[in-house]
Amino acid sequence: MAERHNQDSNLIDNIKLDEKKSEEILAKYDREFAFRRLKGPVAKFVFFLAVVWSLAQLYTAAFGVFPSTLQRAPHVGCALVLIFILYPAKRGSKSNKVPWYDFILAFLGFAVAAYHVIYYEELVWRAGVYNTTDMIIGVIAVLLIIEATRRMAGPVIISLATFFLLYAYFGEFFPSFMAHPGLTVKRIAVFQWLSTEGILGIPIQVSSTFIFLFMLFATFLKKTGIGDWLTDIAVGLTGGAIGGPAKAAVIASAAQGTVSGSSVANTVGTGSVTIPLMKSIGYRKEFAGAVEAAASTGGQLMPPIMGAAAFIMVEFLNITYGRIALSAAIPAILYFTGIFITVHLEAKKAGLMGIPRERLPDWKGLLFKKWFLATPIAGIIYLLVQGYTPMMAAFIAILLCVGASMILKETRMSLKDIIIALEEGARSALPVVVACATAGIIVGIITLTGLGMKMSGGLVKLAGGNIYLTMLFTMIGSIILGMGVPTTANYIIQATVSAPALMALDVPPLAAHLFVFYFGIVADITPPVALAAFAGSGIAQSDPLKTGFEAFKLGFAAYLVPYIFALSPILVLVRPEGATTMSFIFNVILAVITAIIGMVCIGASTTGYFVTNDKWYERILFFAAGVTLIVPGIYSDLFGIAVLSGVWFLQTARVKRKAAQLA
Repeated sequence: MAERHNQDSNLIDNIKLDEKKSEEILAKYDREFAFRRLKGPVAKFVFFLAVVWSLAQLYTAAFGVFPSTLQRAPHVGCALVLIFILYPAKRGSKSNKVPWYDFILAFLGFAVAAYHVIYYEELVWRAGVYNTTDMIIGVIAVLLIIEATRRMAGPVIISLATFFLLYAYFGEFFPSFMAHPGLTVKRIAVFQWLSTEGILGIPIQVSSTFIFLFMLFATFLKKTGIGDWLTDIAVGLTGGAIGGPAKAAVIASAAQGTVSGSSVANTVGTGSVTIPLMKSIGYRKEFAGAVEAAASTGGQLMPPIMGAAAFIMVEFLNITYGRIALSAAIPAILYFTGIFITVHLEAKKAGLMGIPRERLPDWKGLLFKKWFLATPIAGIIYLLVQGYTPMMAAFIAILLCVGASMILKETRMSLKDIIIALEEGARSALPVVVACATAGIIVGIITLTGLGMKMSGGLVKLAGGNIYLTMLFTMIGSIILGMGVPTTANYIIQATVSAPALMALDVPPLAAHLFVFYFGIVADITPPVALAAFAGSGIAQSDPLKTGFEAFKLGFAAYLVPYIFALSPILVLVRPEGATTMSFIFNVILAVITAIIGMVCIGASTTGYFVTNDKWYERILFFAAGVTLIVPGIYSDLFGIAVLSGVWFLQTARVKRKAAQLA
């Protein structure tokens, strides 16, 4: 057994991408990893601040949060200080030295946050009556956040924020439906930084409570080695099947969604193993990179953790996180089922077999030996289902991580490991904090000027009140925005503007918010800007654009499923009025079964293969059958089954005729 275990390790270790190459790809496609490699006193200061920040967040999780701005302003302040020291003004800079002006910006980041703490009572007593100092602090805070976001998230989101700030000031010069009298610089600045409706609004409230802790939890999970363990089990479990490494990529990436909330980081982390394995058995390099990108992007859709935006949905909808995670489960299962079926059919079409069993990791042995690594994930699911707050659930789950790691010497976290995890967890939260802060600027202006209702009403009017056109426009807007705006900020903006338009056309609130959430995420596999696919192409050494189009085809279910659950919310567990519990459960089970069969049809259509190669008209029939099967309803299901059966009969007969001719 020991000899077998060594062989298992060697297979993964020999084929896995080296760490340096992984870091290069991450730095190229994910701004979060393009940071300075600091040394000396500055590095120690950054390390100390990050650890203290994480400890402060854990303290509030255990003993309760501070009053609104006392919780949120220091949260933003810590992020600003760390960003200006860690991230250079010019992306791609090779210098690891912090210039003097970044120290000044870091100090100002500290100062604007300290202003809230020092003058907290005074600001509360004179709320609405602000002076010149308040205005100056507000202006500095807004400018600092825009610059920090530019460094971490790129130009698109700051261009949007700048546009909305200009709109707030020059409102009288805009077209009729957007026009407003215009606001003073003082009104804009103090609203943005000193109120709880702008920068320190709902997005930062959630970031400073739920999101940070779940990202810290994800870091502790990685430190226990659960990511590699899940990948090894997935490879061992499916690697020997037809197209095994691709199936392993799908399973591992779905599981890694509980560990990484980043499509790019997930692609590189899991793909460093699965992409070389896929290429080794004959998958086209573009397809290999695309499989990992599509599967990794879906990680943000997979409960129980999902992407950071899901936690903000809690506040927008005023429902529990457990309810959101449960509602997102069926669409997530359909997404990964679609990819799994597609890679299976692609392998059958190309005649690709799996890896010989003797070369695969012993997944049963890995599961038996390290089963305890799953305890934190099982624990957090249990706690959320039992109604614990997400903060407390994440806090307890972090303790479970540390406790579970102690069982075996090879997984045991030392005090040093725990402190490093605290530091890395704080770093991982930086892009989310600034995205939430900048989204707060945009949402604040929309609220302050009343633009939100005008834009959602304008969207419905533009679509002529047609639900299908409204969904199409919302999808296009979410995807375009997602190409340059982080998922979290994208969701916040669209939840303010587009989700109300869908709700005005009788789409249930939960379905409307999940609709914009999904399309913000799939932007990572939508050409021409498909960052997850580009990261996958970096590992596969393939053409980035071709890899992007392959990922688009693989993730096609993600472009269909939101339309279906918006029109038939039973897929997100919204119970129709008057339905009994038993009838609702039966209809949900039926909808899931027929939708999975529909995914088979969609896979057959996109790959051009089912029993044998499809004729052109068979691909069209498969697509039609797939859509009608995904849509809940007895007549649509019967139509889809009839079409599927008919094409299966045609292809089976064709195979038999060909076999008879060869005989």
